[in-house]
Amino acid sequence: MGRGRQKAKHTKVARDLKYFSPDTNYNELERELSGHSSEAHSGWSEDDFAEDDARR
Repeated sequence: MGRGRQKAKHTKVARDLKYFSPDTNYNELERELSGHSSEAHSGWSEDDFAEDDARR
């Protein structure tokens, strides 16, 4: 593929990403950020960070 076609393809992809706006559930986002999620959180815990600090 020539440089002109490649650049045009990258421009198209960049434009699609720039103007892409997925539907956002703001209520769920607020609940997640405030830490009042109804689901059990299986991510990092404070103990995980304490172990990392102890290794340093």
